[in-house]
Amino acid sequence: MAKPGYGKRSAPDQQERTPRDFALLPTRERYVAGFIDHLPEGAAMSVKELAKQLPLYGQQAISTSLTSLSVAGHLRRVRCPLGMGDETRWVFRTFWSRTARDNAWWNAYLATEQAALATAPMAKIPALDTAPPPRPPAEEAPPPPAPETPLAEAPCPEQAPEPTAVPHQRTPANSPDTAATPPTPDVRTTKHSAPQAGPSPAYLALARLGRDDHRLALSADDCATLEPQAAQWLDRGVDTDYLTHALTAGLPARVDSPLGFLRRRLTDKIPPRLSSENVQPAAPTPIRRVLVECTDCGRPGQPEALPDGLCRPCRETHSPDDGNATRTADIADIKAHMSNLRDLLKPV
Repeated sequence: MAKPGYGKRSAPDQQERTPRDFALLPTRERYVAGFIDHLPEGAAMSVKELAKQLPLYGQQAISTSLTSLSVAGHLRRVRCPLGMGDETRWVFRTFWSRTARDNAWWNAYLATEQAALATAPMAKIPALDTAPPPRPPAEEAPPPPAPETPLAEAPCPEQAPEPTAVPHQRTPANSPDTAATPPTPDVRTTKHSAPQAGPSPAYLALARLGRDDHRLALSADDCATLEPQAAQWLDRGVDTDYLTHALTAGLPARVDSPLGFLRRRLTDKIPPRLSSENVQPAAPTPIRRVLVECTDCGRPGQPEALPDGLCRPCRETHSPDDGNATRTADIADIKAHMSNLRDLLKPV
């Protein structure tokens, strides 16, 4: 099996397996095609790995067979980039179809893969190269046993525990709001109220300063005190990395009061507010293309530029002109001539 995201990928809308599959192919290509067709999703499809599993043929014969299968419309090798920036990597896949397809079908299918790749998230692998195939149900491990709980302590799944009653707050009798005081809301209606918001990015950036440099260690109260000033920085279009770098750059050897030191820096170094006209537009999202590899030499290109999965030089090599093709009679004459030469060279 190949790594997740690599290896064999089956094309959709294939016909059911029959004993006459690949009947029009030569013997070697039919043998290789039958083996590839029964490989699971995500299986390694390199020439070296296939040659290890097929003892009848070597790597050169397997490579020639894959080229013939590509010309016959059963196979396409593609590559596409994943990620962005320095984290970009290339994913290589081999699409396989038991049913022979023409170039128009392959171009249309790879166009749909191109569209799916363009809409997929940059940081994640697209759906077509997800994790390896699921294990059969027979091999799945049984779920872990539930922890033993005494009968008296086990909660009933159909009945939730009764909430504890909250006593009403007493109001002085001479208070003018006594009659207008609303009853205390039920615990059941307030227990699942909207969750409180977590710490703000400005608060988290200040809290991390002490972990980056012990001279700027702040308490929780200090972070809450400086949070409004740090939030003003973020409101002016800077991120938390810019804020952290501005507060930690050029620190003195000793900081006696981190709170006062950071309050002064937040006041003196606050960045200017830029108008929307001066803000540069965001860089355009890089276009990720699905490139088809030449099955013979591995040269990448657009699907339309590689009909039959072959580049122009390889296509000319594997499609000789009819006038230059060697005739069967000539081959028989050459074999007879070589056999005669071997007989003459034998010792008397």
